[in-house]
Amino acid sequence: MAKLQKSIDKRNALIKATIELVNNNGFHATPMSKIAKMANVSPATIYLYFENKQDLVNKTYIEVKARYTDYAFETYDANMSIEDGFKLIWNRIANFKLKECKNAMFLAQCDNTPMIDEPSRQESIKHLQPLLDLWIKGKKEGIIKPMSEYLLYAYAINPLSFLMMAEKRGSFKLDETHLEEAYQSAWNSIKVCK
Repeated sequence: MAKLQKSIDKRNALIKATIELVNNNGFHATPMSKIAKMANVSPATIYLYFENKQDLVNKTYIEVKARYTDYAFETYDANMSIEDGFKLIWNRIANFKLKECKNAMFLAQCDNTPMIDEPSRQESIKHLQPLLDLWIKGKKEGIIKPMSEYLLYAYAINPLSFLMMAEKRGSFKLDETHLEEAYQSAWNSIKVCK
C-alpha cells in the first residue's frame, strides 16, 4: 500500500510541476529535465507514467479539465431552469478560475495553443457535457441563441480567462459587482432577446 501511495505521489508531483513550469515558461521552454527536477524525481521516472512530453502535457490537461468540470457541475441539477442552471455553472467556473488560478491558467494556455493534440481536446470536451446539454435544451426551448457551442463558449465562458489574467497581473480587481456584471454580459450574449 505504501508503494502504491508513493507511486501516486510521484505522478501527482510530475503533474504539479508540469502545470507550474508550463504556466511560468510555456510549453516549449519546459524540458522534461526541469519537470523531473521540480518534481524531485529522476528524469527516467517520468517515463514510468508517461510516454513522452506530449503525453505528459495531454494527460495533465485532461486531468485538470476533469477537476475543473467536476467543480463546475458539482451542485448543478439538470432539472433547473436554463437561466438558473447557466448562472450556477457560470459562477462555479468563475470561482474555480479565481481560486484555482494555476490550474485555470494552465487550461487557458492549453485551450489557446496547439500544444494539446486533437484526441485529448475531444476527450476534454466530454467533460463539458452537462453545459453542452444545457445549451442544447436551451436552444430547443428558444432561450439560448441557435449558435455553435464553440461560439457560446467563446462569448459566455472564455471572457473569464481574460478577467482572471487581468486580476493576476494586478490591473483589475474582480469584486462582486464586477462578477455580477460579467455574468449579466455572458448571459446576455447567449440568450435569445425577446
